[in-house]
Amino acid sequence: MNLIATARDWLANDPHEETQHQLRMLIEQAGKADPQALKELHDSFDGTLQFGTAGLRGTLGPGPNRMNLVVVARAAAGLAQYLLDQKIDSPSVVIGFDARHNSELFANVSAQIFSGYGITAKLFPHATPTPVVAFAIRHLHASAGVVVTASHNPPQDNGYKVYLGSGSQIIPPADTEISACIARATEIGPVRELPHGTKWEIIGPEVEAAYVQRTASIATAAPGTDLVTVYTAMHGVGGQLFLDIAKAAGFPAPVPVSAQFEPNAAFPTVAFPNPEEPGAIDLAVESAKAHKADLIIANDPDADRCAVAIPMNKDKSEWRMLHGDEVGSLLAAHIAQRKVTGVFAQSIVSSTQLKAIAELHAFDYQQTLTGFKWIGPIPNLVFGYEEALGYCVDPEFVKDKDGLSAAVTVMELASQLKSEGKTLQDELDRIAIEVGVYATDQVSVRVSDLSRIPEIMEHLRTHPPTEIAGSAVTEFIDLAQGSDQLPPTDGLVFTLDGGSRIIVRPSGTEPKVKVYLQSVVPVPEPDQLAASRTQAIGRIAAMAQVAKTWLD
Repeated sequence: MNLIATARDWLANDPHEETQHQLRMLIEQAGKADPQALKELHDSFDGTLQFGTAGLRGTLGPGPNRMNLVVVARAAAGLAQYLLDQKIDSPSVVIGFDARHNSELFANVSAQIFSGYGITAKLFPHATPTPVVAFAIRHLHASAGVVVTASHNPPQDNGYKVYLGSGSQIIPPADTEISACIARATEIGPVRELPHGTKWEIIGPEVEAAYVQRTASIATAAPGTDLVTVYTAMHGVGGQLFLDIAKAAGFPAPVPVSAQFEPNAAFPTVAFPNPEEPGAIDLAVESAKAHKADLIIANDPDADRCAVAIPMNKDKSEWRMLHGDEVGSLLAAHIAQRKVTGVFAQSIVSSTQLKAIAELHAFDYQQTLTGFKWIGPIPNLVFGYEEALGYCVDPEFVKDKDGLSAAVTVMELASQLKSEGKTLQDELDRIAIEVGVYATDQVSVRVSDLSRIPEIMEHLRTHPPTEIAGSAVTEFIDLAQGSDQLPPTDGLVFTLDGGSRIIVRPSGTEPKVKVYLQSVVPVPEPDQLAASRTQAIGRIAAMAQVAKTWLD
């Protein structure tokens, strides 16, 4: 490949002035043999951004391996052609976008493309939480939905998330079929030659109002309980809707972290806009201490994830973030009290405490591959979650993770417990006494050289350990082989003597290898809870030390 010539061809057909300018500068610097410019050009043009987990996600910039107007227009054209191939009567697409750089531009370009293909485009007029778009697809009986978002990724990223008419994220074979249609759209030639229309519908405020009303209806504040909640939107788009939902559900007004409340594509107060990252909720903790709060709620920037932090002592001077698995268990046990029936589901890397809770309360249980696209479509789903802070508590209306409905459900539980003189930690203790301590943690490495990911996986696959942290490996499963329960995926499972478990897999959305750790210790008697928890945490720490050596 003649790199400079390829870049110039792209430049001649790129209709976006911003990426035109970026590419001109790169070409100029590369022509002077600038190593950084040459590296950036190679990375931008040596490959194509792949349509994978729920769509596209990557760094903004020019070239086929970046998120830009050309790539987005072709993705929209591919989805449009896919819908036409399905012979759907009067197809329509709901389009939403977050507050990241170029999100609104990409959403508008998508509306033009869908319109040009004769598909009714229904466009939100402003930045909108991802779960509201998932809700709108079902509410408006659309054929598909698109959200321009990179969720909790760094500021320089953006993405293109796709749903079909069920309101669930795309799964095979739709993803590969849409990808093939995108390839066909690419062959058409320059983006200017794709059909562009000028007519689409603007979604009115009644859709968000219906979402607020529905979400508020699933949770109720305990009468007379003055629950104090500190809330951060993490510079994202969920803030005002969360406050509206909390008010409609009858909760005392949450205390917003003002420095992180308004959408800001630069995410100025956090290194990574992900509540899981160290330091991300520091401002919320400061506010919680000042207000003697009962809990902290944090959404990620597109509000499809929910994080929870709780005080560790009575004077509320020390706080800790709950693991996603802890929140999952709290929500499951709470929903189980509603006496409904159906399926509890979770991703394979999440704590199997959910299975124990499901069995205790006579719910069906199902395990899926990682990614909410596998959980949302499950028939008769009552509750689903994955440890990466994703929870589905209202699957009839939102068949995806929803950080807003999860947040208000956590508030309902906290309010109920406070009315009884209890806390979320008390409830975690009660669950552990009932089904055992399930300690979980995660070790990960972010790589700059993507070749390191398959190297790490291949080494563990071909040289699996027989002993980890003093415990024998009793079972080794290569998930790439598939099974009756799960389709093939790149992942490894090590089951250890005594019930511990380690799962290793590449991230589906970030340049990371992740290691998921679980230790299970029974609680013979209530007064032995502390000892059981200490034992489980000790096992996790030892396993983590070994896992870190795998990622070096």
